[in-house]
Amino acid sequence: MNHLWLEDLIKRALEEDIGHGDITTESLISDEHQSCGEFIAKTDGILAGIEVCRAVFSYLDKNIVFEGLKQDGDFIAKGDVIARVRGKTRTLLTGERLALNFLQRLSGIATKTYRMAEIIRYYKAVLVDTRKTTPGLRFLEKYAVTVGGGCNHRFGLYDGVMIKDNHIKAAGGIQKAVTEVRRKVPHTVKIEVEVENLEQLEEALAAQADIIMLDNMSLDMMRQAVEMAKGKALLEASGGITEDNILEVAKTGVDFISCGAITHSAASLDISFNLML
Repeated sequence: MNHLWLEDLIKRALEEDIGHGDITTESLISDEHQSCGEFIAKTDGILAGIEVCRAVFSYLDKNIVFEGLKQDGDFIAKGDVIARVRGKTRTLLTGERLALNFLQRLSGIATKTYRMAEIIRYYKAVLVDTRKTTPGLRFLEKYAVTVGGGCNHRFGLYDGVMIKDNHIKAAGGIQKAVTEVRRKVPHTVKIEVEVENLEQLEEALAAQADIIMLDNMSLDMMRQAVEMAKGKALLEASGGITEDNILEVAKTGVDFISCGAITHSAASLDISFNLML
């Protein structure tokens, strides 16, 4: 994890939350007051973000003692104590909401990813994420995907070629788009093309695309696509992937299944913070 990036994120998040001061806490609690707090799971799931939680309190006060009782990737059950934090009560109260926001959000993503990855664990298809992430939190949300057993697709527009429908329209066709991109990008960069039907798949195969995304295709069309590709290109199924249909998609023989829901629709895991005086 990029700790410089994380520190900057926490700084900006705290500035947004604290503003010119935590007026409730500072009005009620003396600066010398000390206490301990516990993060407790209120439902079952996969933990992610424990080090981010630690970093929030460390940023506020280097003297805070943070004890992680669970690690990222651990299964946590309702009632489990995830971590304890000791130090100035002001620091604990000021940092608890941001720490919980990160912990709940990332654990929710890891938990949803885990459930979906487990469904297809006996098939070759790999569950991957998308760019459908919360602005500013992509690095952490994609990290949570890996904690849950999924894999990362490209991180942004800068680290992978993805020729989508509008690119194809603007370029004048799949062959023209692939040819132009291949002429300009390094040989180490793979080229992926999005297709919506089998005719476009034939064009992408003829253009020697490295990866072909099958966008919102039916199961029958996916099976035909697998037969047509026959190892000429890696195939990625995408569009409308849910826990209810991911198994059938994996059975078609595709290599990857991309799912935006594991980040944009994951419910935050229910975790509480209790102060103990």
